[in-house]
This record gives sequence, structure tokens and C-alpha cells, in this order.
Amino acid sequence: MDKALYIGMSGAKQNMLAQRANANNMANVNTTGFRFDYTQARSMPVYGEHFPTRAYAMTERPATSFEQGPMIETGRPMDVAIKGEGWIAVQGMNGEEGYTRAGDLQVDVAGVLRTGTGLPVLGNGGVITLPPADSIELGADGTISIIPAGGTAVTLAEVDRVKLVNPDPDTLEKGTDGLMHIKDGSALPAVDGLVRLEPGFLEGSNVNAVESLTEIIALARQYELQVKVMKTADENTESAARLLHLS
Repeated sequence: MDKALYIGMSGAKQNMLAQRANANNMANVNTTGFRFDYTQARSMPVYGEHFPTRAYAMTERPATSFEQGPMIETGRPMDVAIKGEGWIAVQGMNGEEGYTRAGDLQVDVAGVLRTGTGLPVLGNGGVITLPPADSIELGADGTISIIPAGGTAVTLAEVDRVKLVNPDPDTLEKGTDGLMHIKDGSALPAVDGLVRLEPGFLEGSNVNAVESLTEIIALARQYELQVKVMKTADENTESAARLLHLS
């Protein structure tokens, strides 16, 4: 088989991987606190016991954009957006600590504070569990205050504080669960006072729908070009085979 087939194949494969990432970005254009993923591939010469005369496409390590999304006012007391840098600590599906910017919080029937996707929010001593309350307020520093069921304003009490962290972006990577994790698998301590919340607001996705759609169209055209390269290489191989047969 002609080596050009492998060159076209490697390019088409990277185009499909990039399409998958861009499709995921587009699917989350309205997801609260979503951070879009970059895609990148480059040519890599094939080294071995020969001269590197062939160059295949190779995916670069993907990265995530940490640009802040738009602030959307909701007026709902349980909605919080992070002003500037920082993350809300949550417990992932696998039980490990993860970090999110999605602040659409709610309390389930067991009193557990969860994100809009159902992940438990972490506080000073682990998962935050609230007693029955007539009113719940979240402060700019993550403090959770409640008026107990049947109580009055004078019984307002602080019960816990949302764990807020602010790691170096270079130490973060996005997991398959959509949460950000520390690359070495460690958990971070809370940074009291350094990360601020804006109650009554949510942070929207930082995906630019126009740019993502344009990228999807460009990748589709590149994929078609790679397929044409493979088809042409196959036709050339068949023509060469016929010539050898006639000779």
C-alpha cells in the first residue's frame, strides 16, 4: 500500500478528533460555567532506521480555555457566579474532588447542597448538608447562612462555607467527567477570602458559537481533502499495478 494512504489517513483521523471536540463545545454553548477545549495537531516526521522523509499528523496535548464567560443575572439566591479567578470544589461521580464554575446550586430532599448536575458541593468538613431551613443565603466569601425552619430573622445562623480554591491554571486538566482536576491527583485547601462569589448571578459558557461553527465547517473541508488524498493514492496504486501486469 502506498505510504501516501497513511499520510492521508493520519490527517483524516486528527480532523475527526478535532470535530468531536468542537461538537462537544457547541453542545455546551448554553451550559453554565462550561470551559471550551482547544484542538491542535501538527506534522511529525517519522524517525527510524531511515531518513525522515514522511510526516504524519499528530495531535498536540489538548488544552482548556480559562477565559471567563458572561455574567447572567438570575436573581435567584442559590445561584452564584465566581468573580474573576477561582473554582467551586465538588465531589465527582467517582468520589474524588473536582472543580467547577457552575454555581446553579440547590438543596435535595436529604439537605445535601448540590450543583445543577447533581454533584455534592464541598465545604469545611466535606459534603455540605444543611438542616431544614426557611431561608438560605450565600455570602460573597462562600459562607452559608440559614434561618431554621420555624425561626425568625434573629435566628439567622452560619452553618458552613463553600470550599473555594484558586489553583494555578497550568496544574489543571479537564477530566472525562467535565470537571477540572489537579494533574497529580491531589486535593487543594480552601483559599478563604481570595475567591469571591456574586450571588444572584450565573456564569455562562465561554464558547463562541460562531467561531466553533466556523471551525467545524473548516474541519469538514479538511477531512474531505484528506479523503481525496487517500482516494488518489489508491488510484495511482491500481494504475501502477496494471502497468506492471501489462509489462
